[in-house]
Amino acid sequence: MIIRREQPADHDAVRALHRAAFARDPLTGAVRAPADVPEARLVDELREDSGFLRHLSLVAVRDGVLAGHVMATRGWLEPTGAPALGLGPLGVLPAEQRNGVGSCLVHALLAVAEACDEGLVALLGAPGYYRRFGFRAAADLGVGAPDPRWGEHFQARQLTGRPSGGTFRYAEPFSRVGGPAAG
Repeated sequence: MIIRREQPADHDAVRALHRAAFARDPLTGAVRAPADVPEARLVDELREDSGFLRHLSLVAVRDGVLAGHVMATRGWLEPTGAPALGLGPLGVLPAEQRNGVGSCLVHALLAVAEACDEGLVALLGAPGYYRRFGFRAAADLGVGAPDPRWGEHFQARQLTGRPSGGTFRYAEPFSRVGGPAAG
């Protein structure tokens, strides 16, 4: 498997991948029509946003097939405006799920973010999955969720520097498309 930076030629395959990965609503399990998958729309909109960080949009390719995608975009902590990253969405083709593709993508993204001196990465996702990457309840780091109802599912990982508390804010497309993609 190869992990590399997403290229413009990958956009259609990434969109199809997210449509397949999130064909079922992660919260309700309801089947979605491809056009109704917000994670696919979110990725497209994030690429056009000022918070897009090209070096933090990664794909996994196995045997010539794009098997997974993850991205992190610029977020910030209020009221200080301290920069942070919002991880998501993370999508893996259904046939490749539970084969380590998602783990490889998250490890690679965190390594790139740390090498670029990013201080904090936040996400909305399953604590049992993300704990293995060093994430913990964001509140433990003094970081508030954009929506307090997210509780322990809103997580963060400090990478460099000292923690800077505040309320986390995602890049603007997250609010237009319906909130962060939970992993």
